[in-house]
Amino acid sequence: MNKSELVEKIAENTGMTKSDVDTALGGLFEVVSSHVARSDEKITIPGWISFEQVTRAARMGRNPRTGEEIQIPASKGVKVSAGKKLKDAAKNG
Repeated sequence: MNKSELVEKIAENTGMTKSDVDTALGGLFEVVSSHVARSDEKITIPGWISFEQVTRAARMGRNPRTGEEIQIPASKGVKVSAGKKLKDAAKNG
């Protein structure tokens, strides 16, 4: 399901206009991305999903083509975790 299909389904289920749903989703993604980018505080929607910034330490790696050891610098990423309600929904299909 892509974003436009998601917007359409939410609009059908809630009676909201597609435009309003699209604006709300855009707002959600804006808040999540800006918060995760500048804070290590987790955003949680209990039972459904959580987002948090993670830090990966610098480490030694290996170039798969040449076998040469390389230094991989420290980096930041995002961890997205499914909550119990979402996991149960997936199990029960």
